[in-house]
Amino acid sequence: MSSTRSGLLFVSLAGVLWGTGGLALEILRDHAPLSVLTVSAYRMLVAAVALVAASLVLRRGPQLVALVRLHPVRAVAVGLGTGAYQALYFGSVATAGVTVATVVSLGLAPVLLTVADLVRSRTARRGQAGPRTPHARLRPIPAGGLARTLRLPLVLAAALCGLVLVSVASGSGAVGSRPVVGLLLAVASGAVYAATTALGSTVLASDGVEPLALTTVATTAGAAGLLPVALAGGGPYLTADPVALGTLAYLGLLTMAVAYGLFYAGLRTTRSGAAVIATLLEPVTAAVAAAVVLGERLGAAGVVGAVLILAAVAGLDERRA
Repeated sequence: MSSTRSGLLFVSLAGVLWGTGGLALEILRDHAPLSVLTVSAYRMLVAAVALVAASLVLRRGPQLVALVRLHPVRAVAVGLGTGAYQALYFGSVATAGVTVATVVSLGLAPVLLTVADLVRSRTARRGQAGPRTPHARLRPIPAGGLARTLRLPLVLAAALCGLVLVSVASGSGAVGSRPVVGLLLAVASGAVYAATTALGSTVLASDGVEPLALTTVATTAGAAGLLPVALAGGGPYLTADPVALGTLAYLGLLTMAVAYGLFYAGLRTTRSGAAVIATLLEPVTAAVAAAVVLGERLGAAGVVGAVLILAAVAGLDERRA
């Protein structure tokens, strides 16, 4: 398996794990009256503790120190950005509704990153072509080059259409009490998500930076940033319910520590725009899990949307271009 294909697989698995988080959150809140901000803070804290412990057991301490020494601001910014876009997303859900928050926040990030990828590619091609002269002739774009140029926008369009269909079919149709505020929060969430992914990709491109080190440092910084926000949001903050505690452990270990480890591992060989499109498997997984476990109907529109997203992710395989 090529490094590009394995990277896309890692990112896709991260999206699937994230997609189980919504169902886990519903189970948790059935057993403990914790706010979503409190749950998110605990989730990052559990992940941070587990990742620090794993780094020490695997003797990755020198890699952590090297990352903090070489990229202290960027590594911490990735973690704070991760906590920020989660908080902004939850705020958008509360004020604008699930559908608006999901479509805008998850849909905006791949658009921004795909545009950035296309601009970067055109700039690189112009640099390779050298300066233009008055006698230079226009050369036709090779068919293969045109296909590669158009493939990503078409994949993105299919993914976004699928996202809208899945979100409308599985999300709550109710609009929140402050839709304009919620829309702005969703836009901010998507923009921060895109910026955080792009920044994480640049950190991983540096020599000697391991995905485990970035995941550990970023998650620790994100937990430190999100805990005060959760405390300001109001309690209750604690629970003794065993099901709630087990679900918190699942959220922290699987949907945070393992999922982000896979995501950053995949970013090493996958473009940030393609990676974020692959993570749109998250709403598909959430819808399927809700249908299987909770008996919710996905409907024809949801099925079509899921197929479109799956086809889009399959279309990201660059070896097929």
